[in-house]
Amino acid sequence: MRRTAAGLVLLLCAGCGGAPAASSSMSASSSATLSPGPAVPAVEGIEAQAVELRTDAAVGGQVQVRVTDTGAGPFTVTSVAIDSPGFAALPDRPVEAAFVPGRVIDLPAPYGDAVCGSAAEPAAARLTVVRPDGSSEVLRVPLAAADLARIHADTCAAEAALAVAGVTVTGLALDGDAVTGTLALTRGGDDGRAVTLTRLDGNVLYDVAADLPATLGEGEDAREVALEFTTARCDPHALAETKQPYLFVLGVQVDGEDEVTVDLPLDQAQRDELFALTGSAC
Repeated sequence: MRRTAAGLVLLLCAGCGGAPAASSSMSASSSATLSPGPAVPAVEGIEAQAVELRTDAAVGGQVQVRVTDTGAGPFTVTSVAIDSPGFAALPDRPVEAAFVPGRVIDLPAPYGDAVCGSAAEPAAARLTVVRPDGSSEVLRVPLAAADLARIHADTCAAEAALAVAGVTVTGLALDGDAVTGTLALTRGGDDGRAVTLTRLDGNVLYDVAADLPATLGEGEDAREVALEFTTARCDPHALAETKQPYLFVLGVQVDGEDEVTVDLPLDQAQRDELFALTGSAC
């Protein structure tokens, strides 16, 4: 069949750009139920907000720290970091952003692994600020962090569900016009509650079929269902523009609780099988 060589190269590069972003589940329990840390004192002349843009969701593991100069004078920000008790600390990220009164600039900032025993808020943006006279200081600016709190709640809800029963994909192999394998749900400990895989969504490039919903019954140790991927699109635009070609959203529900969503776990060898499917079909 006709191959779209340039599109295939771009698809391969898109698949190698790191782990997919965490999927959102609006039904996840809020981190507001956790004990919050101390309030962050206001900083005169500077405000900050955490905002997750679509590009951040595609990249995964980062948000924008939207900084506003609310004061009467200019300053320059030379580093930024997320400072939240709900996320592991990461090193400051170097930036170069010049502010004047009223200016708003988005500064991309990564966040660490979720710390599910702590609330995400109150949070701060840790900024290195250089004044016009050359003086420099590190400031903890209160961070309006609704998006960060949502990410924290979704991540921790997914981790709690997967602690009851883990999800694995095995045996993926190219089989004609499809890649087939097995989706397995395996109990992870002494929690014997029923766990249901509610749905599995395809993406722009691939359709995916599985016999869902499928339930790991109370006290059962494992449940498996057949899995099949087929090509959804081959046009150059889709191949070139898709940012997360190997992201498939899986719904998980524990014993009647709200559904949470997780990313279908695919290692590099399994992603290579999907890439081979695109190569043969397109």
